This record gives sequence, C-alpha cells and structure tokens, in this order.
Amino acid sequence: MTKLIPYTLFTLLLLAACYKEVNRPVSVDFVYVLADSSHTVPITANMANRTTGATGFKWTFEGGEPATSDYENPGGISFSKAGPHKITLEAWNDDMRSSKTIVLELDSAVQVAFDTEIQVNDFSPVAVKLTNRTEGASSYNWTFQDGEPASANTAVPPMVTFTKPGPHTITLRVSNGGQTFTATKTINVKPALLTDFTLNPGPFDDDYEAPLTAVLGGKSISYLTQQWQSTGGVLNSDTSSANTIYFANPGTYTVTLTNTNGKGTQSVNKTITVKANSHLRTITDVKLGISTAHADIGCFYSTRLRKVYRKNDDLTKEGKEIDLVFFGLSRTFTYNKFVSPDSSASYTFPAIPGATVTRFINKQEQCFCGVSLSVSDFDNMQNDAPLQALQLPAGATGGLQFDQTVLPRIILFQTADGRKGAIKIKDYVLEGNTAYIMVDIKVQKYE
Repeated sequence: MTKLIPYTLFTLLLLAACYKEVNRPVSVDFVYVLADSSHTVPITANMANRTTGATGFKWTFEGGEPATSDYENPGGISFSKAGPHKITLEAWNDDMRSSKTIVLELDSAVQVAFDTEIQVNDFSPVAVKLTNRTEGASSYNWTFQDGEPASANTAVPPMVTFTKPGPHTITLRVSNGGQTFTATKTINVKPALLTDFTLNPGPFDDDYEAPLTAVLGGKSISYLTQQWQSTGGVLNSDTSSANTIYFANPGTYTVTLTNTNGKGTQSVNKTITVKANSHLRTITDVKLGISTAHADIGCFYSTRLRKVYRKNDDLTKEGKEIDLVFFGLSRTFTYNKFVSPDSSASYTFPAIPGATVTRFINKQEQCFCGVSLSVSDFDNMQNDAPLQALQLPAGATGGLQFDQTVLPRIILFQTADGRKGAIKIKDYVLEGNTAYIMVDIKVQKYE
C-alpha cells in the first residue's frame, strides 16, 4: 500500500489536467485595419485574428475578395463596392464552436468634377452655367469667389454671376460620408464696356486752324464693334480705333463713337472748334545756342517741323528741313548772325545734308533794301498779311551781323520754298559756353 498511493495520486492529477485541456473554451475575436485609414472603395482590409482556444477557423467576407477563407489569418481582403459588409469568423475545437460578426461600412468611390460654361461672353457682368459631373458623393459645398450667389449646398448648382474684373475661383467640395474631395476652376472676367476717346489736333495743327487734321485716340475697353460718325469732316476710317479726321473749313463739329460688346451699347460725343486759317504759324520760346553750345542746345532749326537740331544729330533725312542757322561767335554776343543752311560750313558748323537756301535781313537798320517790320508789327501780327507785303531782295544773304545792344531785335527771312517769316530775339542768356538766345518766330504756314 505504501507504493500504490503515490501512483494513484499521479494518475488522478494527470487525468484532471487532460480533462481541463479538452474542455478549454473558444473565445472568438478579430480586428481589421484599413489601408490608408480610408473607408472609400476600392479598399483592402487586413484581418488580425485574436481568437483563443480554437483549432479550426472559417471566415466569411460578404462582398469581399476572396469571399471565404479557412486560414487562421487570411491576410488582406479586397472590397470594391460601397455599403455595409458583414465579416464573420467561426472558430471551434473538439468540444465547442463559436462565431463573431461585425459590419464594415464602406463609402463609395468619388470622382469630383464639374464643367463651366460662360454665357454670351467674358465681359462683365459674366453669367456662368455650372454642370456637376461628380460621381459617388453624398454632400456638396460650392463656393463662388466674388460671385452672386457666394455659395450653394446642392448637387445641381445655380447660375452664378461675376461682375468684378479679374480671376475668380469656383470651388466644389464633396463628401462621401468619410472623406472630402475638392475640385477648382478659375473664371477670368474682363472689365465692363467703357466707351471713350480723345479728340486733339495733329502735331502740325495745334493752332486749331483750318485745314485741320485731328487725331482720334481710342480709350475704349471691352468692346467688340465700334462705329465713328461726324457732323462734318472726313474720317479716315469708320471703324478703326486708331483714327484721324480732316476738317477743311472752320466751324464747330461733333464726333460720335458708338461701341457694342454683345451685352450693351454705349455712345460718346465730343466737339472740336476749328478756327479760320490765318496762314501764320507762331512759334514761341525757341532756344538757339552760340557756336560752342551746338552740342548741348543746338544752332539749327526747322520752322516746318518746329525742331531744334544739335551737333551730333543725324541730318541725313531731315537736313533739307532746316531753314534757320544761328551763328553766335562768343558768349558775349558781340558778333551774331543768321546764315543760310547751305553756308553752314563757312561758320565752323558741319555741312548740312540736302541744305537749302534761306535769305535773311539780320540788321534792318542798315539794310537799305526798302523792307522793314517793327517789334510792334511782329507782336500785333494775327495773320500773314504783313509778311505777304515783304519783298526780300535776292541779295539778302544775311551779310550783316548784330550784337546784343538792340533788344528785342527783328530778323526777317524767306525760306527756299517761298515762306516769309520774322524772328524776334527777346533775350540773350549769358551762360558761358552754353549761352543762347531766346526767340519767337512768326512764319507763313507750309500749305
């Protein structure tokens, strides 16, 4: 008996342990992890089995690929359709069977897109028709930068109007219940129709005297068509934005510009008064330098172009236009004269290409040629009648010089094309090597 008791106790303990192992309970549990933490299909769910006490397993994946699995850990399961999906795990051993089911909610795939269609044209105000082409969304949020309306929360968007010129962003944000998706487009709005223009005399008609050519300067914006009209005068074009108009006779004239752009029509009127022709050109405050100032101030002048030429100017084309050459020997103005352009080389100046002949009477008090014009005559001259009466002799070569003692001084001249004129020296400006005379000129018009 002393040896039987220990053996019997060992056997009983062993049988109790075996009984306990065979009847171990099955505890079913599992979790899943979604790729990218997204609930939007297509998606892969990775299964993690946490079951205890089981020797066999069966997975069922409603709507999944694969649909079933007998593996303890089936790995990744693919889902391509939105909605609820039941996932069931059955687990068992020799004595018991248990299961667990969960529902996996998946959101639909979203393709966010919309079209914009500008109505009529892109001149302000701009109406834009929107077509929503989004798929898979359950909610919508529209924002229209500077638009009317400014926002909307409907699948079918409203017509939107933009009035402020410039770019405007249209943004559509949609959701499938789990994620948000965004699409944007830009609408560029041009300014609203504006009609305006300038009406100014051309560069040779700034005295507003007939015949006059006026320049029409277009200042309009956002137009598609334009039409010019005038109560008189001859337009160079009825439709061109860069335009001129010719008035042969004095009078007051109205010019009208009408613009359209598909959304409206605007007209603007402007008037111009053309004076009677005096046949006289008045030029004031012309600076002509002494010989040492030729590079800085200039000694050559064109009465037709109303332009001073300097030492380094290219006279290849415009040399023939020069009709006045002033020679001042020094800054003390003790020896001065106007000389003919064709004799410039005899007075320290370079020869003038295409030079013409101008006759001068530099010193009327010593001319003895029967021609005279006083300072008062010059100042009161309103037309070219006083100049018509002047007959400069062929020998008026400007041989006499003058100094600064007589001020103002009147110099008479006649250009190669027959125009007669007078120069009034009204100041001698003593500025060293850049000394100059200040003159006014009255000359018959080039017509």
